[in-house]
Amino acid sequence: MSRPRVVLADDHALFRAGVRGELAGHVDVVGEAADAESAIAAARELRPDVVLLDVHMLGGGGVAVVDALRDELPEVRFLALSVSDDPADVIELVSAGARGYVTKSIGAAELADAVRRVADGDAVFSPRLAGFVLDAFARGGPPVEVDPELAQLTPREREVLRHIARGYLYKEVANALGISVKTVETHVSAVLRKLQLSNRHQLSRWAAERRVG
Repeated sequence: MSRPRVVLADDHALFRAGVRGELAGHVDVVGEAADAESAIAAARELRPDVVLLDVHMLGGGGVAVVDALRDELPEVRFLALSVSDDPADVIELVSAGARGYVTKSIGAAELADAVRRVADGDAVFSPRLAGFVLDAFARGGPPVEVDPELAQLTPREREVLRHIARGYLYKEVANALGISVKTVETHVSAVLRKLQLSNRHQLSRWAAERRVG
């Protein structure tokens, strides 16, 4: 049985190198991309079996990649590999056309198996995330009500907010997301402005009230 051909799309080079190493011998990583635009270009050029992609990347993230290629390359399948376990992110990717969604806590053997199964046409989800998908499609829509205030935040801003809600310091958020402290501060400032809050303490209280995190 031939090994699936994979394009790996993630904006962190170190993470891509780690995934490539973990998948060696199980799948063939034929290309890499650091943003949505280059992921789209790589998939068009290489015609992989699976695009293994992060949810949050420059250029529109995983959804932009799936939207651009879903009809053009129907033979290519998409598997999200993300730090985010936000139901909104899961449903957005699946609704766009992804065949699976697993979190970055997954083990190497499990990830290789997930890639093979998606390449074979199966749908694969981390156990906790499967319920989100089942609920969404059983009800014919998203499994949870959309908070209009939360909806105005970008995916990356929601990701930063979740870490702040868990009590992370800016430096810890930066390390967890692979971004600079200054970028974290920029995202927090944008969130405060959009939510019309004055400081981090108000933001933490706002997040706690809505069980964000």
